[in-house]
Amino acid sequence: MRAVFLCLLLALLTGGMAHAQPGNPLRRLLRADTMQFGRVLRHPAAYRVQVLYTQIRRDARGRPHFRSYGYRVRPREYFYPASTVKLPVVALALEKINSINQVWDGHLPLQLTRESPLQIDSAFAGQMRVVADSSAHNGLPTLGNYVRKVLLVSDNDAYNRLYEFVGQADIAQALRGHGLHRTRIISRLSVGDREPGSRHTNPFTFFIDSTRRQVLYRQPAAYNPAPLPPLRATRLRVGHAWQDGSQRINQPFDFTNKNFFPLRAQQQVLRALLFPEAVPRRQRFKGLRADDYQFLRRYLSLPPRQSQYPAYDSVAYPDNYAKFLLAGGAPAALPAGVRIYNKIGQAYGFLIDNAYIADEAHGVEFLLSAVIYVNADGVLNDDHYDYDTIGFPFLRDLGRAVYEWELRRKQPVSR
Repeated sequence: MRAVFLCLLLALLTGGMAHAQPGNPLRRLLRADTMQFGRVLRHPAAYRVQVLYTQIRRDARGRPHFRSYGYRVRPREYFYPASTVKLPVVALALEKINSINQVWDGHLPLQLTRESPLQIDSAFAGQMRVVADSSAHNGLPTLGNYVRKVLLVSDNDAYNRLYEFVGQADIAQALRGHGLHRTRIISRLSVGDREPGSRHTNPFTFFIDSTRRQVLYRQPAAYNPAPLPPLRATRLRVGHAWQDGSQRINQPFDFTNKNFFPLRAQQQVLRALLFPEAVPRRQRFKGLRADDYQFLRRYLSLPPRQSQYPAYDSVAYPDNYAKFLLAGGAPAALPAGVRIYNKIGQAYGFLIDNAYIADEAHGVEFLLSAVIYVNADGVLNDDHYDYDTIGFPFLRDLGRAVYEWELRRKQPVSR
């Protein structure tokens, strides 16, 4: 009997360890190498670190089951979400196409699609008129091409056009409808968008074909008169100074009037897009069709060089471009057999990645979302951030640590 007990104990301490250890594996991974993570984790509040790791197990019928572990996941602690807000807006834009077709069923000469040619006009100060898109196969803008540009290379202009199509009021209503009550998306990106301009969105005209002779659908300019969603967050004032053009403002930068997208909400959105049948009904993007999901999955993981329209140079956009977890840093190929479906954010010293990482050959798949703030001089908007020395290495090593843990976890238990 004693010999059997010792054999079982040995199995737990060796090959079976990855399967049997109790507790939070994420915390063990972060503590395992103080050289790797110690500089950041000795001062996690200063770096505003948050990590959410979700294991995925498949049952005998191939259905995914999820178990999440967190490190400092604090839904009220503010971080600037930057480009991560683009993912829900992409989904809402595709949903809106389908809803227009339902509302106008029988009244449109044809169905509106994501590839319908369009024109965007201006109706308020600062708005931009768009009649052409040189990256499209026929030189004409479409919502589909804007989505591709957002997912492939995180294009800010493409996001702004999608924000204008959905509209500030409809974005807020849809986020509430999906249970994303803390999430607030109230502006365009990289154009200094603020009130009242952020409340005004452009008129859109969609055409039946590329000749643009016959109008398919018109969407008038819109204005959101409703109060903005409240920002339920703490630590909104960041740093001790910020740069406004050539002028230095010697006080913390206040994010009160900015977007907010908490980490757990980010992973919820990604999970809903990749595993819609495995999330609560309220969290699903029920207005998306099967081909919408396929379209999103394709461009969430496609290396930019593999896209024909829009086309991207492989030197400027290597395979690890905008893939911070597991592969962030200098240009490099992704690990063999690994696909990363993700959306990143990078601004004001904040780095965020929200990713689903899959290695089919080894049976590995998991969700990993993380944020870190790296700005040693405490001055925002000066373009002097510690992305290369601290941020990218931390996220890359975090992704590698979890991936290697998953590889060990998937190995059969020694018997």
